[in-house]
Amino acid sequence: MRVTISGSVVENPLIPLLVVLGPTGSGKSDLSLYIAQALGGEIVNCDSLQVYRSFDVGTAKVPAVHRQGVPHHLIDIVEPANLFTAGDYARLAASAVREISARGHMAVLVGGTGFYLRGLLEGLSPGPSRDDILRARLQDREHHRPGSLHRILARLDPASAARIHPNDKNKTLRALEIRLLERAPLSSMFERGRAPLSGFRPIKIGLDPPRELLYTRLNERARKMFETDLSEQNLVEEVRGLLLAGVPPEAKPFESLGYKQVLQMLQGRITEEQALESTQQETRRYAKRQLTWFRKEQDVQWIDGFGDDPRVQVEALAILQRARAI
Repeated sequence: MRVTISGSVVENPLIPLLVVLGPTGSGKSDLSLYIAQALGGEIVNCDSLQVYRSFDVGTAKVPAVHRQGVPHHLIDIVEPANLFTAGDYARLAASAVREISARGHMAVLVGGTGFYLRGLLEGLSPGPSRDDILRARLQDREHHRPGSLHRILARLDPASAARIHPNDKNKTLRALEIRLLERAPLSSMFERGRAPLSGFRPIKIGLDPPRELLYTRLNERARKMFETDLSEQNLVEEVRGLLLAGVPPEAKPFESLGYKQVLQMLQGRITEEQALESTQQETRRYAKRQLTWFRKEQDVQWIDGFGDDPRVQVEALAILQRARAI
């Protein structure tokens, strides 16, 4: 490809890579589908839970029948009991983006996991290898004193602790393991030996709907997940089925919003009403944390509204078309 800029011919300019980001429930999937259809693009998932097979209802996956013929990548690629890291994601996503580009299509990266996005675009530093002895000691401490690992992490590495939810035991364990082995905070590792995605120019579009309207949508979405519908499986039925299929309760995706609450309900620890209320509350808090993270992301062009709003879709497409013309 050749492009002329100010009289000079530039060989092989950077390839546009569209990134659709924003909080959960903001309509990222709707917007990405609209753009992919309009421009012949392919969608690359950037959600840390949608990579897991059979976790569908609580992760708000777009069913295959509703993907309107648009190819989707990095969805349903990991068994629930298997470990999947940000490094794994960065490697697979980079490969998917390059393959899509090689076909002459635009890659549309969509999702709400900011750490995965940063790992792909900026690269991740190679961390120390897992220390099974240290991990066993830390896990034993957490078992006897729930929440203690996150409290220790907050004391030793406040910046990392602030980005990790106290209920995310795997991330907390890994961050604390790195802190103890490296004798340095996790944040300091981002500047060492990173390999950012090369050859692409990210065009970032962020969705920022009115907060109260977003919270209303999130509450309603959670309520529908718990409702019984003869035509569709609800979240409670999905969790029962996963457990019957042999997925261990300790599997990482069971730590996520909705699944964690339903698991507690099925274990008799809380009622269904409490499970729903907790899911709604924690989802609202998660959306707020996502916005806080993405506000720190550079070069995001924010649009006020939801991704299923035709006005927002037209505005996003115009932003993309102007950026591609630069």
